[in-house]
Amino acid sequence: MTKTTLCRVALAGLLFAGLSGAALAAQPAATGLGQAWPNTTDVSASPNWHAYVFMLGGVKYIQVNDRNGNVIGAVGTSSGQFITLPIGTFAQLVSTPQQPAAVATTSQPASTPTTVYQDDTVQVTATPQTDGTVRLTAASTCDPIECSNHAQ
Repeated sequence: MTKTTLCRVALAGLLFAGLSGAALAAQPAATGLGQAWPNTTDVSASPNWHAYVFMLGGVKYIQVNDRNGNVIGAVGTSSGQFITLPIGTFAQLVSTPQQPAAVATTSQPASTPTTVYQDDTVQVTATPQTDGTVRLTAASTCDPIECSNHAQ
C-alpha cells in the first residue's frame, strides 16, 4: 500500500470510530440499573434528585436516586404500560398507573411532588413524606392509543 492509501484507511477508521461513538452516546445505557452512580447521563429535571434512563429489549427503565446516590426506586415502561422494579430503598412506595404502592403508609407529604423525570411518554415525580420516606409516582404523559404506537 502506498503512503496515501494508508493515510486514507487510517482516516476512515478514525472517522468511523468517532461517528459510532457519537451514535452510542446519544442512546440510553443498557446496563447499570440499580447502581448508585451508573455510567450514564443524569437526566433529572430537578437538582435535588438524580434520574437515569436505561433501554433494553424495547423497555425503558427509569431509576431515581437521591442527592447522595442512594437508589430510591425504579420503573419500567413500554407502550403505556408500567411496572415497579424491586430495587431501591423505597421500592415499596413506588406507584404506577397499573400498580399502586405495595405498602400503605400513614405519613403525609412533606412537600409538593417534584418532577424528577419527564419525556414525551412518561413523568416520574418524587414526594418526600413526613416520616422520611419518599414516594415515587410514574404516570403516562400521552394518550394510551398514541403511547402504544410510540417506539419506546
